[in-house]
Amino acid sequence: MVERVANGTPGEETADGVAPANGIPAGRLTSARWIKSSHSNPVGNCVELSPLADGSVAVRNSRDPQGPALVYTRAEIAAFLAGARDGDFDSVLG
Repeated sequence: MVERVANGTPGEETADGVAPANGIPAGRLTSARWIKSSHSNPVGNCVELSPLADGSVAVRNSRDPQGPALVYTRAEIAAFLAGARDGDFDSVLG
């Protein structure tokens, strides 16, 4: 049986049977296969993404690989990537 975490989504189980939710420690996503951008640098200033079994996508800070992971739907990630391609977030970098 899958235990649900507050604000969690049923789906992929972690090693201890907990469904992923925003803020779950990334190390508990036991089947995650993290992908790092080719634009990242050796110091690790990047985010990593991993597709999850339920179709959602986890995101973590590469400098804190056991830290919290945020879990998004595929539609949310697709909208973010489209916005990044279109320059919607360029002002964030000043």
